[in-house]
Amino acid sequence: MPANNFRNAPLVVGGVMYISNQIGLVEARDPGSGKILWRQAGFPGDGRLTPAAASRALALWGKGAGARIVTIRGNFLYLLDARTGEIVEDFGDKGRVDLREAPRTLFSWNAPAPIVVGDVIVVGGQPIAIGTADINKASLAGNVRGFDVRTGKLLWTFHTVPQEGEPGADTWDNESWRQGGKTKVWSAFSADEKLGLVYLPLSAPANDYYGVARPGDNLYSDSLVALEARTGKKIWHFQTVHHDLWDYDLPSPPMLADIMVNGRKRQAAIQVTKMAYVFAFDRATGEPLFPIVETPVPATTMPGEKASPTQPIPVKPKPFDRQGMDADQLIDFTPALRAEAVRILGRYVHGGMYTPPSPAGGPDGKLGTLYMPGWVGGANWTGAALDPETGIAYIPSVSVPWIGRDNYRRPPESSLYMEGPQGLPMVKPPYGRITAIDMNSGDHLWMVPNGDGPRDHPLLKDLKLPPLGQAGRAAPLLTKSFLFVGEGDKVGLSIPKLSGGNMFRAYDKKTGKVVWEADLGAGTTSPPISYMYRGKQYIVVGVGGVDHPAELVAMRVD
Repeated sequence: MPANNFRNAPLVVGGVMYISNQIGLVEARDPGSGKILWRQAGFPGDGRLTPAAASRALALWGKGAGARIVTIRGNFLYLLDARTGEIVEDFGDKGRVDLREAPRTLFSWNAPAPIVVGDVIVVGGQPIAIGTADINKASLAGNVRGFDVRTGKLLWTFHTVPQEGEPGADTWDNESWRQGGKTKVWSAFSADEKLGLVYLPLSAPANDYYGVARPGDNLYSDSLVALEARTGKKIWHFQTVHHDLWDYDLPSPPMLADIMVNGRKRQAAIQVTKMAYVFAFDRATGEPLFPIVETPVPATTMPGEKASPTQPIPVKPKPFDRQGMDADQLIDFTPALRAEAVRILGRYVHGGMYTPPSPAGGPDGKLGTLYMPGWVGGANWTGAALDPETGIAYIPSVSVPWIGRDNYRRPPESSLYMEGPQGLPMVKPPYGRITAIDMNSGDHLWMVPNGDGPRDHPLLKDLKLPPLGQAGRAAPLLTKSFLFVGEGDKVGLSIPKLSGGNMFRAYDKKTGKVVWEADLGAGTTSPPISYMYRGKQYIVVGVGGVDHPAELVAMRVD
């Protein structure tokens, strides 16, 4: 069955729209009517393919008759003629490259997105050993590779877990680099073609919440890495979390823009995170544009664990969502709801930011550590938007606590929507928000809830509450005048019970005030795009839901 989930922002080039459909095949469509012009044909002997999944992105290379679409489906990298959709047979092996790095592996992970920089295709993802029950315990790292866009020849491989003798291997104590896994690019890349650099937002290492088998800081996990796209040479890196125990991987590529910092024009790479921090760097050198301080964090009580004693905290900007868990964070609409939330909180270890996971079922009777933002909290793969004219960033985020403990399997109450007071979230609103930050100064400008949230719940409907925000992962679209944002989807990985919503809105960029909204019939699943076609402006976004098929919704600005 096709997935109910368009995840990629369509490409509109030369009067044609290109998308990856619900089963990962490329389609070319008329951008005015949506009519299909061609669809990628299957390849003989495809074998196992990514089941029912759209890619997170397509890439385009070349112009005119030489234009090519680059896409990944299943184990293979394909090059298609952009005019016809036909395989370019002199690429790789009759039109495709096998991305499996070793026998008895699969190329996998959540529809990775390729990027073309110059004449090099850069690919992330992760090889998975056949028979591995849990990819988070896999012993294979998500190496990043570069391929020649004309021939498909492998040009270079960057080891995201350093190998013997490579810089960074000593950050995996006891030679744990030998079995260190994941540390992959699971979302997308960004690139500066003038500098010739590609930027890698890398994930947490395996296991997400338990690091006993991988002592040390674990480079290049949770790192932003800049590579020379032509050679794969590392130019700079910054690790945003040492020895990750919270699944705080970098969820989206950095935004690249020129901003003014302390009166000086800087070429910036701006990285939003699940922790609700924004890290800003000079994209050529990696120099932080605002101070970042190694700050002491809580120690671990997990037997055998060696948590990092410090974590890097940016002085500016301040966090764009809430951090840490204590009684002040709990829902307080009524005394009864707060009392129930206090009772639930008492079942868990909790505290400030970076309180490590803890044993479940020990002598203290605790069920693990409750922390916020959780791994679906803060920013996520939908990223943020930045106005190149003003240097203002607009960041959608959600406030969702999570549980870290020694048993990796995510417990059924892990979103604390299932177990929250009377089916409500455990913490105070807003559950989804948008924050505007001036990246020239690092100062916050405004914050607004994104959507109504559960204010029509039977226990809340008579309280006349303001908008509470939807805890949905929603991608922004920034135009000259407005910020367009949906409410996020109700499909995908570990979406909280009360997340998502059908509304799509235009916000005033200066104030955050809603100036227009429409019900799209389902939650947004992909980043919205805007384009001109035959003198008309269009906005297109993917929608879908648990009981709603994936659709592209087009709106015309008249």
